[in-house]
Amino acid sequence: MTLSAVCVFCGSQPGRRAEYVSAARDMARLLAQSGIELVYGGGHVGLMGALADEALAHGGRVVGVIPGHLMRPEVAHQGLTELTIVDSMHTRKQTMALRSDAFIVLPGGFGTLEEMFEMLTWLQLRLQAKPVGLLNVEGYFDSLLQFLEHAAGEGLIRREHRALLRVERTPTRLLRLLSADMAEARLTRPATGDVSLG
Repeated sequence: MTLSAVCVFCGSQPGRRAEYVSAARDMARLLAQSGIELVYGGGHVGLMGALADEALAHGGRVVGVIPGHLMRPEVAHQGLTELTIVDSMHTRKQTMALRSDAFIVLPGGFGTLEEMFEMLTWLQLRLQAKPVGLLNVEGYFDSLLQFLEHAAGEGLIRREHRALLRVERTPTRLLRLLSADMAEARLTRPATGDVSLG
């Protein structure tokens, strides 16, 4: 089964390295050219804005999901294919999850990490069966991945759960991996229904 929509979590800041913005654009272009709908947090700033703009520039369909308190013009992207306004951050995550077949994580801060870990938790608890992939741009996530290995070594994360986070360094390889994971999940781990709010 092919991916029809992918949710991307990423920073509302561009970061210090130009490679972060380049990676966001590369991912957006790949999704658009593959006919995969981009679902993201609805902002027009930082990596989020670069991601959305690049997908739109290449004819992609882009769906933004944003809480009302972040809707002020300098944050919300006004040129998307679809912009959904929700009442809370929890509803935002649930809406993005329901609209997507898989999740991709790009460099970001607290919000990006929180979104990634909630989707991984839902996957671990079998509240959903959609794969989660991390694009490790220029080693940005190296320290985090080392910590996860430490936590697994300390017996606080099971090895099979640590393996749920798929990691690649190029958009093409990550998308291919998630497509394969989604196809396998459809056969072996069907979702139990609506995802939880966590």
